[in-house]
Amino acid sequence: MIRRLLVADRGEIARRVFATCRLVGIETVAVYSDADSDAPHVGEADYAVRLNGGPPGAAYLHGDLIITAAQRTGANAIHPGDGELAEDPEFAAAVADAGMIWVGAPAKTLGVLRSKSETKAIVAEAKVPVLPTFTDAEAVPGFPVLIKPDSGSGGTGMRVVRDAAALTEAIASTRREVGREVYCEPFVEDVRHIEIPIVADEHGAVVPFGERESSIQRRYQKIIEETPSPAVDPGLREELCRAAIVTVRALGYVGAGAVEFLLDTEGDFWFLEMTPTLQAEHAVTECVSGYDLVRLQLLVAEGGSLPMPGPPPIRGHAIEVRLCAEDPAYAWLPATGTLHRFHVPDIAATFRPLAQPGLRLDAGVENGSVVGVHQDPTLAKLVAWAPTRQEAARMLASALTRAQLHGVATNRDLLVRVLRHHAFRTGDMDTGFLDRRPEVFAPLLSAVDAVRISCLAAALAGAAARRAGAAVLASLPSGWRNVPSGSQTAVYDGPAGPVEVGYRMNRHGELAGWWVRTIDPEELDLAGLGQAPEVDDYPETVVVTATDERVILDVNGIRLTFNVHRVGEVSYVDSPEGSVALRRLTRFPLPEMEVAEGSLIAPLPGAVRRVLVVPGQRVRAGELLLTLEAMKLEHPVHAPSAGVVASLPVRPGAEVDTGELLAVLDPE
Repeated sequence: MIRRLLVADRGEIARRVFATCRLVGIETVAVYSDADSDAPHVGEADYAVRLNGGPPGAAYLHGDLIITAAQRTGANAIHPGDGELAEDPEFAAAVADAGMIWVGAPAKTLGVLRSKSETKAIVAEAKVPVLPTFTDAEAVPGFPVLIKPDSGSGGTGMRVVRDAAALTEAIASTRREVGREVYCEPFVEDVRHIEIPIVADEHGAVVPFGERESSIQRRYQKIIEETPSPAVDPGLREELCRAAIVTVRALGYVGAGAVEFLLDTEGDFWFLEMTPTLQAEHAVTECVSGYDLVRLQLLVAEGGSLPMPGPPPIRGHAIEVRLCAEDPAYAWLPATGTLHRFHVPDIAATFRPLAQPGLRLDAGVENGSVVGVHQDPTLAKLVAWAPTRQEAARMLASALTRAQLHGVATNRDLLVRVLRHHAFRTGDMDTGFLDRRPEVFAPLLSAVDAVRISCLAAALAGAAARRAGAAVLASLPSGWRNVPSGSQTAVYDGPAGPVEVGYRMNRHGELAGWWVRTIDPEELDLAGLGQAPEVDDYPETVVVTATDERVILDVNGIRLTFNVHRVGEVSYVDSPEGSVALRRLTRFPLPEMEVAEGSLIAPLPGAVRRVLVVPGQRVRAGELLLTLEAMKLEHPVHAPSAGVVASLPVRPGAEVDTGELLAVLDPE
């Protein structure tokens, strides 16, 4: 029996496991790096142990330190979470050798799964459809093909090659980039990503839990999942589940996991891989099945039998989105900083199955959490469960739109755009959904008038804050004069560049006029600011109320509420129209440091993982120079043009900050 459980992971997965442990009476142990000393999962555990394992990003990968932490705290079981340790056969074996219960797949099975090509061979022998595998470029019979690393996860290193001339070099380049062996398989166009979650016990029972649709992806990583799939009918579901059961038995798998398939438009499917973890999208399966999958994991780890005779019926529809600290419009660049406010409205449950249709939030962060570069960019998983797919999508989009996410850039707007997109609503999707629909990358607050009114709300909230803090004459309206005078102004750095907001108040505190205009950054210190534009085409607006946190405006007879959260010089404005962050600018900014021509600078803080060039080397346009690792993702730095590497001040393993010099390229 499990008495005390250590979770060898962090963030929302650790909190998720702790939630079930509390329900079933199991004591909990958290581990943490220096960067996570104040993280929510640390405070929720009964015991917590600091991992002194070097850089914060590597601390959770030291299996020896984690086993020692379990022994020190008296834990008799270890749950690996859903990260790399969950797929590490050496760690699984070490836990068993230490006399503790391993809540995961058997070490022997993990050893097989480490090689994707070997796994495919075993599955093919069991008569499950698989795509052919080629390790020799000369043996590839046709194109396009997909080059894939033989080990690892997350889509790192995968690339499509469409002609024979580029294949040999692409294989060699990919092998250099990922540092391990690769193989090729046919690249199937217009394909869906379908997975069958399963739980298997050591007594031979294998139970599939329907299918999950995971086709909305970026860089081969899932961001929206749902169950059931709009493309799978009962007959196909039965075929997929049967293939998943055969796969699990062929691999000798025990525990919770998922068998992943590719599904084409004709209904043909092929085995993709077996994922030996409690996947991040397990919450949608819990919603429609009614079962706590973590509880089943613990039951199987203790040697128990599964309590259900077969697949549970599907109840309604569930959709999950992964809310991440990244900017989709800028090549999915991860974002770091302090999460000043993290609030999603109308949440019915956290970290556990829902009792009735509603919203569930599994978050690894809270107000004040610091989002660093050492872990992946996922902040939370938000799930909507409803009787129908349309209701679930609408509920989820509404909650995301009204969420207050202040301090770091997120993919929230893109998620809402996808959920409201006609193609998604009709189930017309595949793994190339985002590549063919650039319109979903537009911010929610994109209408010109909506942005202008949000800027006005920020300016009025700022004025209200100043009046509230005024030492004298605080009751007078902002900017009031007993003779006519110019407008009150504020200058913000907005989503489309600097903007100037102007407004005039009469002696009764009423808004007498207002305007917003885009300005040239070089004109921020000119005396012309503060003068209203000659053409005043802004809607008639009445200030119903304005405080430092809430502004209600009547715009052409329509009342709108704006919540304004100010942190330093930044105002975060949330309204039914969307959200915007506005940083107040000084009219006399300090001069910025000039960057030498040909300089390549770090787009985000991180660690230099690999350097593939040397000073003096001639490079082609687009050639990979080096890679940065941040938030468990690899970010390539390519040559913007042909030239010669003049300077290379960084080395593998070096930590760099945003804006730090990585290389200097003398262009040809």
